[in-house]
Amino acid sequence: MLHRRDAMIRLGQLGAGALALPTLMEARANSLAKPQAAHSADSCIYLFLWGGPPQHDTFDLKPDAPEDIRGEFRPIKTKVPGFDICEKLPRLARLADKYAIVRSLTHPSNNHEPSVQHMLTGRPGAPTLAVPMNQRKRSDFPNVGSVVSYFRPPSDLPAAVTVPRPIGHSGVTYTGTHGGFLGPKHDPLERVAASDTRETASHALDPLPDVPEARLVARTGLLKQLEARDAAIQKTGGGSVGDYREQALRMVCNPAVRQAFELTREPDRVRDRYGRSEYGESFLLARRLVEAGVGLVTISWMYLFPGGRVSNVWDNHAGYGIHGAKTGYDLLRSPVCLPPLDQGLSALIEDLIDRGLFDRTLIAAAGEFGRTPKVNKDGGRDHWGACQSALFAGGGIQGGQVYGKSDKIAAYPSDNPVSPADFLATIYHALGIDPEGEVRDSQTRPHRLCDGKPVLSLF
Repeated sequence: MLHRRDAMIRLGQLGAGALALPTLMEARANSLAKPQAAHSADSCIYLFLWGGPPQHDTFDLKPDAPEDIRGEFRPIKTKVPGFDICEKLPRLARLADKYAIVRSLTHPSNNHEPSVQHMLTGRPGAPTLAVPMNQRKRSDFPNVGSVVSYFRPPSDLPAAVTVPRPIGHSGVTYTGTHGGFLGPKHDPLERVAASDTRETASHALDPLPDVPEARLVARTGLLKQLEARDAAIQKTGGGSVGDYREQALRMVCNPAVRQAFELTREPDRVRDRYGRSEYGESFLLARRLVEAGVGLVTISWMYLFPGGRVSNVWDNHAGYGIHGAKTGYDLLRSPVCLPPLDQGLSALIEDLIDRGLFDRTLIAAAGEFGRTPKVNKDGGRDHWGACQSALFAGGGIQGGQVYGKSDKIAAYPSDNPVSPADFLATIYHALGIDPEGEVRDSQTRPHRLCDGKPVLSLF
């Protein structure tokens, strides 16, 4: 039993940012007795390539198309005969028997904000370009990580984590990145807030800077902060956290939670293999988290300029001067797109295999949309929701296959179209969550979990 005095001392060792963790514990108690289907995976890593990677320049090249459509890259053969991918992905080419590609993912929006919401929740967002109107709120449908939290039994570990930070900029954090109407108790753990926003991280595990430990433990306002947080949660419909306080404190004091985030515990050769960048370290952190028992880890791919401004670098209209890039193709070649994707994702697949985790860990990778067939005047491609490629690996997926087809210029699916809801239903199916089940909001009103159907032939 963790007594109050010991709990408060140990809480002080982690900082007041951990006060939001009782919400995670209450969440799982509320999901007791929810039926689950047979499953092939225990965990999922959702690689979200924010901005929209070009299908023509990754996994669905069209070498026989006109020059202004086929682009600058050429296909290379993979380990699987007849299965070609981009020449800039040589490491993934050698692992083609380990993953499946979907070439027919489609939806009708060409705008970032509603498309992000669609791909993270299965529900299409309002067709607006006004970013402030896309601030996440409690009336939103929950994102995929929050759904996993809802169906997971209680644990000393968070059910869902977002790394390195949620999607957001210009003062807002996007809809589709938290628990929505499920309440804060099902929000993914976010150690760092979205950059360039007004928010602060709600689940920080690090000690507060410049505050000595003894002073933090002795601070009389610490308990008041906890009580205030309790009251705020009750106002959102999340219920009291009083009964979950000790369990939450056990979570923040559990060495496994802290240690999972400590990449310095990894050998240098492992860190070098993943890549000494935010992308490589996010892949490695995701592996450490699922190895520790986290249910779903979302990797949000983005780039931060030195001044803190955010760029969704897969949005390759042009080069934006990032690492000297002048064109969209320069950007794809740069250290923020194809090279770290090839290095980090191949390292993740191989590492999961070596550790015996691959068959129980689903990897799902996609962006919010694809790119236009025609290359624009700036040597890049523009928004295109009608067709994109996605990748699935591990977690019962049969590797070495391609599902669905696009037309001759990769503009529209020509066979087996897959919707964002189908994409998420495939994740839920792998994790043993019935896509046709329901979630309930704070007023206990039922909502169908997903309108899609899992792509069963991938398994």
